[in-house]
Amino acid sequence: KISKLRGEWILYFLLETHLIISLHQSPPPPPPHNESMVFASSPYSSSYSSALCIQDPNLSSTIDHRLIFSISFNRLTTSHNKRHTLALCCAASQPESMAKEAKLWGGRFEEGVTDAVESFTESISFDKALYKHDIMGSRAHASMLANQGLISFSDKDSILEGLDQIEKQIERGEFVWRTDREDVHMNIEAALTDLIGEPAKKLHTARSRNDQVSTDFRLWCRDAIDTIAARIKNLQVALVSLAKKNTGVIVPGYTHLQRAQPVLLQHHLLAYVEQLDRDVGRLLDCRVRLNFCPLGACALAGTGLPIDRFMTSDALGFTAPMRNSMDAVSDRDFVLELLSANSITAMHLSRLGEEWVLWASEEFGFITPSDSVSTGSSIMPQKKNPDPMELVRGKSARVLGDLVTLQVLCKGLPLAYNRDLQEDKEPAFDSVKTIIGMLEVSSEFAQNITYNQDRIQKALPAGHLDATTLADYLVHKAKYIMQGIPFRTSHDIVGRAVALCVYKNCQLLDLTLDELQSLNTVFETDVYDYLGVENSIKKFSSYGSTGSECVAAQLDFWITRLNINK
Repeated sequence: KISKLRGEWILYFLLETHLIISLHQSPPPPPPHNESMVFASSPYSSSYSSALCIQDPNLSSTIDHRLIFSISFNRLTTSHNKRHTLALCCAASQPESMAKEAKLWGGRFEEGVTDAVESFTESISFDKALYKHDIMGSRAHASMLANQGLISFSDKDSILEGLDQIEKQIERGEFVWRTDREDVHMNIEAALTDLIGEPAKKLHTARSRNDQVSTDFRLWCRDAIDTIAARIKNLQVALVSLAKKNTGVIVPGYTHLQRAQPVLLQHHLLAYVEQLDRDVGRLLDCRVRLNFCPLGACALAGTGLPIDRFMTSDALGFTAPMRNSMDAVSDRDFVLELLSANSITAMHLSRLGEEWVLWASEEFGFITPSDSVSTGSSIMPQKKNPDPMELVRGKSARVLGDLVTLQVLCKGLPLAYNRDLQEDKEPAFDSVKTIIGMLEVSSEFAQNITYNQDRIQKALPAGHLDATTLADYLVHKAKYIMQGIPFRTSHDIVGRAVALCVYKNCQLLDLTLDELQSLNTVFETDVYDYLGVENSIKKFSSYGSTGSECVAAQLDFWITRLNINK
């Protein structure tokens, strides 16, 4: 009966006038997710009527603007013989029957934005990740305002205490993020106003969301760089440790994915360590350039109020305030540089992943990943796949795509701030999250693979890996003869020696001295000290080469640099 009685009334108010109906006397239970309206009956003991508030969504949520109706509902007696009241709430976009409130910027507007516009323009769904940095900036800003006499120290203390409470609520998962408050800045400021009242309204003095978000984002990127750099170091340590365990192991070195020259496995692994070190260098260079403070630049032109931008810059650990207020709020080159550095790191990881995937195949068989970093097939029982490194290779595309997204986003923007820049967060968040995951799983993989030395040893004879060393032999011998042998000539001689080996299906080491001398009389018995991969490795001596002494020096350098126990 009650349902029939209310039917037309509910439809009228909810569908025609779009008014928000919420329980005023006591809040109803939280509505189910994604339901536009719920009915909940709740017992009450002190009154037979329940006050329902009906509110225009464009009005403030304070009680002064509410139109209160008292409506009495007598429900049929239940088994407990209690009277119940019906609580109605609209839960379309706001949690727990919260009514829409007036925008903090809404003074010159006569009507609120539509639901479609609000849904399309909100950023709280992703920029709430900046909450720590937003609160950091607000703390520094409030302290500066008090120091400059723009707010009282009492108000500052209230603001700081309120921000502390909000931060704890967020960390406990108790804070309610509201879409109608648009972004992380407005959510925190509005919550602070709800919490401490008038002092919170002074916090935005001499500050715009334009310089606020740029400050937050720089702080976030700075922390992200520190995290990524630490993860890169972890991978470097894993690779150096892997190199330590494989002293003296020789593997084929490749160019064009064809057998080229023999190299020590340690040399091979340390090549990736060097690349990763440059990746860290790019990140740290980026950190130096981004570490300047936009706060106080306001919307674009600065302010006429007596603020101290150097004080806030120092409080937040920046090098100095940014010199130009328009530049401070409008450019995202610091994010582009971070994403560019990430994309280069991702490319290096993708190359490492590609190599390990190849080397784990039956065709190579150079490495065996442990079961803990492998996956199987849903149909082929025998399969053992190096999936983590395949995904490292695949996810590099995402990181590169994030960079391209941001480049295209920024390329057509006039000075100063434009709302397009709201779209800079998601590619940055994704890039950082992805590269951290790639680094972590690569470190895990490096700690759980074994190099199959027997298989590698059997693979070494193929490909005439000692041919270049043989050419060096001829150049070396030329010092002791009158005419000498130019390298191009020695190259041709060894090329004919390789052709002879192909014809005979043998290795250079298998050619007799007579066969070698038929190509050039300079060959003597000492030539066999240069042939074979082990002898070839011994002949490398230039700085940075794959010679045993050179590689040992490289390894010692990285053990010391990365503070690895010897």
